[in-house]
Amino acid sequence: MEWKTTRLSLLDRLADPTEASAWREFDHLYGEPILRCALRSGLQLADAEDVRQTVLLGLVSAMPRFRFRPDLGRFRSYLGRSVTNAVTRQRKRRARDLERARQSADPVPQLSDLDEIWEDEWRNRHLRAAFAEIQRTHDPSSVRVFERLLAGDPPEEIALEFSLRVDAVYKIKQRIRDRMRDLIQAQTDTEEREFACRN
Repeated sequence: MEWKTTRLSLLDRLADPTEASAWREFDHLYGEPILRCALRSGLQLADAEDVRQTVLLGLVSAMPRFRFRPDLGRFRSYLGRSVTNAVTRQRKRRARDLERARQSADPVPQLSDLDEIWEDEWRNRHLRAAFAEIQRTHDPSSVRVFERLLAGDPPEEIALEFSLRVDAVYKIKQRIRDRMRDLIQAQTDTEEREFACRN
């Protein structure tokens, strides 16, 4: 997926509820983090999809009068609060599902954990976008070396498999890690600038 931020033009287009392409683009960018946050809160897939739809429908009605105010916080915080509220309502409606979930071995996160879950999903969104860019712009064998390192494979084993010196494996790791850090910083800087312009 090509990295995109929530551009000012997209937010302006969202103000028109009949602008279907803007809503498809917004859902493409933010639907997955919303869904993942809802799933991590303990909801089943169908309920998490309902949360995603609820948030998007809520935004459809709010966007025509929405004015971003950086002094009140970031757009992602606004969106995160919308997700948290939708999850809370969904969990209350699905009390019987929560009872079954409590009986399972996996603990259900507390509602107070949702802000942390949302921030984690937002960071993961940036990581996925940065890694997709790395995959497009770097040598495929270097990307495979990096993926193997992330999987915890020993550098010596990777060096042998790819006919590299061990120090070359570490250099690949450092180069890709530095590039990912730069990409993520650029993403978040752009995001902050775009939302700061929308007021």
